[in-house]
Amino acid sequence: MQNILTEREELADGMPRDARGFWQPEDGTADPNPWLAWPLKPKEALTWLKDYIYPWNLIYAALATLTWYFLTPDLTRTAEFQWDWILQVFLRNQVMLIVIVSAWHIWLWVKKSQGLQYKYTSDWMGAGKRQFLWNNQVRDNVFWSCVSGGITWTAYEVLMLWAYGRGIIPYLDPAAGPLQIVWFVLILAAIPLFRLFHFYWVHRLLHWPPLYKAGHYLHHKNINIGPWSGLAMHPIEHILYYSCILIHWVVPSHPIHMILNAQHASFTPAQGHVGFEHVVVGEKGKIPAGSYFHQLHHRYFECNYGEPDIPFDHWFGTSHDGSAEAHEQMRVKRRAVHNV
Repeated sequence: MQNILTEREELADGMPRDARGFWQPEDGTADPNPWLAWPLKPKEALTWLKDYIYPWNLIYAALATLTWYFLTPDLTRTAEFQWDWILQVFLRNQVMLIVIVSAWHIWLWVKKSQGLQYKYTSDWMGAGKRQFLWNNQVRDNVFWSCVSGGITWTAYEVLMLWAYGRGIIPYLDPAAGPLQIVWFVLILAAIPLFRLFHFYWVHRLLHWPPLYKAGHYLHHKNINIGPWSGLAMHPIEHILYYSCILIHWVVPSHPIHMILNAQHASFTPAQGHVGFEHVVVGEKGKIPAGSYFHQLHHRYFECNYGEPDIPFDHWFGTSHDGSAEAHEQMRVKRRAVHNV
């Protein structure tokens, strides 16, 4: 055992790992959203706001804006269901999904450009795993992501574009005046938080035993997760997961908001499941990458159903920060439940 541990530490560029090859950040998981704590700590709150906006949510908002202006059919076309514009949306979504997820996968998992540096586990995906389609985890994940995920995502988006084109859902026009511009920006900024709010409750529902056995079990075949694992779900789960888009039937919004909501649901799972805490840039630089909080959910199943930005897990006692103390608390709760 000592020899195995030493070898893994060397492979991880000196990062300490336990006997099973697990590495965790020194600070454990991210702290809960300080804006939802009292008393408010201004410094921590401003730091959280900066990290919330930059870089990733700013990138996703820019991508949604570019998608609306250059890659989305005009609403005069979407007022009627026609195969030409529906196929355009489907192909656009599939190409973007494949390009973005493959960028994470190829750089970190195929080329192994930074080796095991900042990688949560020392294992790599491979063939010969019978629980996956074609005995291959990556091919299995790509299939469920592109076929079930891509079709479900497109179906919801087509429904929304049709509704915008028909004028039957509330529309927010930022060109209508200063107040509408303010609301446009605020809603744009709030969408990632709403997504996490929605994700928590859908995820808890999916861990209800009948739904877990019907669909969510498929996602949890992925214990050693990678970018393609994020959207590898059963169609039942995709239908529930993408229902976040339906909020725009109630809240006045612009199609950019809906596209951001859909793309955030489609692209962030690759990042959240990427399996690395940081992506190394140059010799000393790094940018934030994966979610250690969610990594622990795939490892232990009965914790960390959401993310710290919407800290329901901290409030409801299901958070796990990777420490031995948190793991013991989880084990005590498990024994109490099974003894009841």
